Amino acid sequence: MRRRVLEARSRMSPFVLAQCNAELAEWMYRLPLEIDPGGTVAAYVATRAEPGGTAMLDALLDRDLRVLLPIVPEGEPARLLWGEYRGEASLAEGRWGLLEPQGYRLDPDVLHDADLILVPAVAADRTGARLGRGAGYYDRTLASVDAPVVAVVHDDELFDDGVPHEVNDVPMDWVLTPGSGFVRVG
Repeated sequence: MRRRVLEARSRMSPFVLAQCNAELAEWMYRLPLEIDPGGTVAAYVATRAEPGGTAMLDALLDRDLRVLLPIVPEGEPARLLWGEYRGEASLAEGRWGLLEPQGYRLDPDVLHDADLILVPAVAADRTGARLGRGAGYYDRTLASVDAPVVAVVHDDELFDDGVPHEVNDVPMDWVLTPGSGFVRVG
């Protein structure tokens, strides 16, 4: 499934991706729960044809929310570190060429302050299963966090069921797609 979805993403038109990302940014003004100004949302910087984009992050900043982004630690897969997003200019290339926030690195436990967590996914389903890239960084990081977790996928990457998952995989509370918005799962 991972290979099939990633191959389909690689064929996605840049114009279609830009439209999807614009729609996802609009959904940031209609989050599935109330978060007061100054609240914290953990998110991510999309890569290649991953859904998201900095417009989604900028929409969160526009709402006066604190936005945390992951920083991949050196060495074997472990819990993610975090940094604050302060606009696209605050990002620099990190491990594996991923864009990460510059400045002070925050401990993984900063996610205990998060009101909502948006995570990238290759696919997700209505049972709450999420298929990631396979290294387990997010599952290690989210295992002890109580905030609602949202998998972000393209419309055709949300399935009724059948997304492969393991016992250690953290279930999702919501899935966000450009066309349907926030869908409660689990």
